[in-house]
Amino acid sequence: MIFNAPDFLPPLPEVPDTVPICDFMFDEQYGRRDISQSLDAYTCGITGRSISAEDQRKRVSFLARSLAKELGWKVNEGSEYDKVVGIFAHNTIDIMTVNWAIHRVNGISSPANAVYSIDELKYQLSFSNCKALFTVTSLSPVALDAADQAGLPRDRVYLCEMPGDAQIPAGFKTVSNLIKDGEQLPDLERIRWSAVQGARQTAFLCYSSGTSGLPKAVMISHRNVIANTIQSCLFEKGSRDKISPGYRDVALGLLPQSHIYGLVLIGHASTYRGDQVIVLPKFEPQTYLNAIAKYRINTLYLVPPIILMMAKNEELLNKFDLRSVREIYSGAAPLAREILQELTRRYPTWKIRQAYGLTECSPLVTATISEDVWPGSSGSLIPGCAIKLVTDDGQEVTSYNEAGEVLVRSPAVVLGYLKNEKATNETFVDLPDGRFLRTGDKGEIRISPTTGVEHLWIVDRIKELIKVKGHQVAPAELEAYLLDHPAIADCAVISVPDEAAGEVPKAFVVLSPSARLKLDSKETIARNIQQYVEKGKARYKWISGGIQFIDVVPKSASGKILRRLLRDSEREKRRAAGAKM
Repeated sequence: MIFNAPDFLPPLPEVPDTVPICDFMFDEQYGRRDISQSLDAYTCGITGRSISAEDQRKRVSFLARSLAKELGWKVNEGSEYDKVVGIFAHNTIDIMTVNWAIHRVNGISSPANAVYSIDELKYQLSFSNCKALFTVTSLSPVALDAADQAGLPRDRVYLCEMPGDAQIPAGFKTVSNLIKDGEQLPDLERIRWSAVQGARQTAFLCYSSGTSGLPKAVMISHRNVIANTIQSCLFEKGSRDKISPGYRDVALGLLPQSHIYGLVLIGHASTYRGDQVIVLPKFEPQTYLNAIAKYRINTLYLVPPIILMMAKNEELLNKFDLRSVREIYSGAAPLAREILQELTRRYPTWKIRQAYGLTECSPLVTATISEDVWPGSSGSLIPGCAIKLVTDDGQEVTSYNEAGEVLVRSPAVVLGYLKNEKATNETFVDLPDGRFLRTGDKGEIRISPTTGVEHLWIVDRIKELIKVKGHQVAPAELEAYLLDHPAIADCAVISVPDEAAGEVPKAFVVLSPSARLKLDSKETIARNIQQYVEKGKARYKWISGGIQFIDVVPKSASGKILRRLLRDSEREKRRAAGAKM
């Protein structure tokens, strides 16, 4: 049985497939709000510096001209995979300009998580075959070491300016330098695409933690992003029209622009609607709350740990004027019902809306309608998106309140994984009624008691992913890394609950014979292992749930780790201690 978007939502029109994102975002014929009627596209929440939509359009053009000259690229020559550019940076008001300038030269943007270690960034630069890298001064030590190890020349590393930069290191060009140079260069030739090229040409390489091995490079086409931008805007249209037909939002741009949530739902959809985005480079409670009050922000795009902070710090929140807030948009991880109810009690006019999506869906699949907030639900399907639920034995679910793996069909479902045909074939399946993405999440459709509208509820996870503050961690990636430690003979990693992060990894370790012979205490060995992970992995991958030493890792006859048994054991231990699992 196929489940679709509610009938009262506008239908999805034909999605352009011969248009690059850089044209779609600034050409009003494709449906974006008139540039003359748009708010300032991006404003720095710290300095107040703004760029208008018209400024941004010009800056994209100027920066693209400079990139073409700097890198020796011709717009209509070569494959997009010859023109991959990495972005390893905190949020700035120029990041989206950089993305669209890369597209203007017919290239690919490959955003990298700003908390990556040198090895993690080196892997992404090498695997994507990046030809240039944009970073920020505070991250330049990691960026330069990773670039050196990936064979990327330092004169192809550029800097995005940030608030508080005391001095730009000598020898590096900044985005401002490149834009100024580009003003003096002739305009680039227009992109010439053949039919449906937008549907098959990669625009972004975003990295997603799979259930095994290293992160996978998700190939996201121009049409994928365009489709999800239109889909999310159609979903929002009804709520906006109720406020005012010409309503424009002031939105928070705190979530990382390297993450698909921030990249598309804030970076693309907000600009398309003519909204203003107040950009913050990272989360700091006082700065965050001050920005809401100062810039009269209406919509907060957040992840559950930040919402938890707000629920637990009433005294701090009372120091700031938050009356401008209309709604909170929560995504990237489940939001506990208790948190939602606590904030709603304190701020009854706020609508706390949840959403469900994946990098492989570019990203949005469902969202909560403002008038139909149902705690615990992931909301209703967006226009043009359909799902089916499949049970463990391969049967389609044909009724409400029955669980099955969520399979998604949408024009925003991505092309697949770069250089990983096996994972692509396992994840994206061609069925008689279309191409579907296997999400690895188990869900069910329930009927809202308030409106009678269908809602998706995620009830379990089939994929063994750990979601830490919105980041995904693959247990197998950590296990492979841990097995290189000389004290470890075998190991397994599971998710355990954490009040601040939602979930964190915990490791079960079997000591190697050499470690057993040493006189070091287990506490010393555990700390040594922790330091090993902290040195080589991003912070959200640290073993924050602790290390437990065991005699043997439970496995099936085929050698598969039986994490279920470890989770059951952990749950019993926590239950006995009165903790939640």
